Amino acid sequence: MKKIVLFFLTVSLFVNCDKKAEIISTVTVKNTLNIDRDFETVEVDISEVAAEKQADVVVLDADNKVVTSQIIDTDLDGKNDVILFQPSIKANATKTYKLSIFDKKQDSVINYCFSRFVPERTDDYTWENNRVAFRTFGPVAQKMVEDGVKGGTLSSGIDAWLKRVEYPIINTWYKRNDVKKGAYHKDHGEGLDNFHVGVSRGIGGTAVKVDTSFYFSKNFTSYKTITTGPLRTSFVLTYATWDANGKQIDETKHISLDYGQNLSRFEIDVKGTETIAAGITLHDKKGVTNQNDANFWVSHWETLDDSEVGTGIVTTEPYFSGSEKFVTSRKDESNHFLHLNVVDDKVVFYSGFGWKKSKQFTTQQEWENYLSDFSKKINTPLIVTKN
Repeated sequence: MKKIVLFFLTVSLFVNCDKKAEIISTVTVKNTLNIDRDFETVEVDISEVAAEKQADVVVLDADNKVVTSQIIDTDLDGKNDVILFQPSIKANATKTYKLSIFDKKQDSVINYCFSRFVPERTDDYTWENNRVAFRTFGPVAQKMVEDGVKGGTLSSGIDAWLKRVEYPIINTWYKRNDVKKGAYHKDHGEGLDNFHVGVSRGIGGTAVKVDTSFYFSKNFTSYKTITTGPLRTSFVLTYATWDANGKQIDETKHISLDYGQNLSRFEIDVKGTETIAAGITLHDKKGVTNQNDANFWVSHWETLDDSEVGTGIVTTEPYFSGSEKFVTSRKDESNHFLHLNVVDDKVVFYSGFGWKKSKQFTTQQEWENYLSDFSKKINTPLIVTKN
């Protein structure tokens, strides 16, 4: 974690507010939990700032140091409306920040939080931050399977790319794959893709249970990238209406991944069902599953080649509706599910993984402790007040 902290220190600069910066508001961030909190992204509305000045909005801490931030258009209307930053706050503490108009831009930063559509590898959509990477599959890959063309993929499961470096790897791995097909299945010192998905839910794919069976969509049909940057990448995946034993399901996934986190956030617009499930694959069914109803998560810890990997899904109390380990003889269809209530045509959950070789988590207990802490934080979010 020391490397992550140093990154944020090195992109900072000091500001003489009296001479260079116009203070537009103050932001108070309060931590009500008895644990220290880092790498949680807060959002502050800046829609009232004139469009021509929004690019110059910065966040200053109590020492007038510029905090790494990112400005985004959350409602996709073509206008920036929110600024993101990550406060570091001790247990039961409060910090105050200032939003300022400053004519000197932040020092250049690496877009650790990155995502893109990948037409050169059929039509994946792939995303990453400084800790983890994921991908899922598009309509061309689906059609190839349906037409009997070799190399396609028919799956709405979420794949894991097991990276063990902080810097971005998506473009590098796909470029290697262009030179030699399947190159990212071998670890060149940065990690590899050895996580089999097939028709399983992977890590966070969704399904609807009817009676004793689970049903799920095919590949995504279209995408829209919202933002990439130092703190967040986000995008939207749409799916064709799909059938769950007579129920017609409409599903659109708004997915984001923030700096310093192992779990992607899934906000899903869903119609046609009162409940939906998010699953993690059980692979060969030899791993260890666990669930924690009090903290609203499910997990799986397994040996994968010469290492181990933990996977998990976490939600907040309004959406939690139990869990289920579903085991079947059908290939790739055994999953550990977190059942979710659909509230106002929406569900929200977080899913991701920790790979032992990345040295982020070394044991099942460490991984599950992370899930419990993560749950406490999303169920008791930082209180943000703008004045």
